[in-house]
Amino acid sequence: MIYAGIDLGGTSIKGALVTDKGEILRKKSIPAGAERSHREVVTDMANLILDLMTEEGLTPEEVASVGVGSPGAIDPEKGEVIFAANFADFRNVPMRSIMEEILEMPVYVDNDANVAALGESMFGAGEGCRNCVALTLGTGLGGGVIIDGKIFSGAFYGGAELGHQVIVVDGEPCTCGRKGCWEAYSSATALIRMGKEAALAHPDSQLGSLAGEGLAEMEAKTVFDAAQAGDEVAQGVIDVYIKYLAAGIVNTINVFQPEVLIVGGGVSAQGEKLMEPLREKVQQEVFGGQADKTQLRAATLGNDAGVIGAAMLGIE
Repeated sequence: MIYAGIDLGGTSIKGALVTDKGEILRKKSIPAGAERSHREVVTDMANLILDLMTEEGLTPEEVASVGVGSPGAIDPEKGEVIFAANFADFRNVPMRSIMEEILEMPVYVDNDANVAALGESMFGAGEGCRNCVALTLGTGLGGGVIIDGKIFSGAFYGGAELGHQVIVVDGEPCTCGRKGCWEAYSSATALIRMGKEAALAHPDSQLGSLAGEGLAEMEAKTVFDAAQAGDEVAQGVIDVYIKYLAAGIVNTINVFQPEVLIVGGGVSAQGEKLMEPLREKVQQEVFGGQADKTQLRAATLGNDAGVIGAAMLGIE
């Protein structure tokens, strides 16, 4: 059977046609236009699916359902986006009803981090596991929890906001309004902030050199590149970053005890340069001698996790 998936982001809308084996038949993306009305954005999402079906030569009868992964607070029962901060007009958006009106086929809606976790659990680094947690280290720190093969979202659909557990009381300010959230220490944004602070304190370091004039070229990758070149300043930043990342992962493992905890997002592209020291740190701290139970793995689906997971929302 064929399913359609949409991964809605702040800058682009990604769409794909996916088999029930997780294979992408066709995909494309268009600009999100987040400043527009919600109806314009959602209509573009529906039309993207229609375009993909036309290009693949499919009729509506040949596509079982459409799934959407959207940022923000989602009510999957109603198919509504309660609120999404990066879109100008995304409050109480009846996404399902608008799309079903255009497409005349079943539509499912869930949080983007949740559907990425579902994709990785079914066809990526968590394939074959019924209980897993997936993290996305990007601009923020997203999390998705899969329990017994199903997305866990809590009684009021706002659960699994793993990035907003406090790991440093009265620490760095977070975009959510609190201080000391895990996101403020372990997102790619946090690593960039720490890298800039270190480069300013040590302008003659390799890190400062790679960051460019005014630190304009500082990225998460920059810190790893400088450390790989032997820069002790950059290595110190990575050591601190991994300490904070491990602290939140240990908290998460202690609560959910998943078979696999998957690390995705841009920072995970560092592969074993990130994962090896991270595993070592986590193993030292997991509660109750369970260090060898949960496996830490880097995500494998990359940017396709969202569309694949979204498409799978319609599978019974």
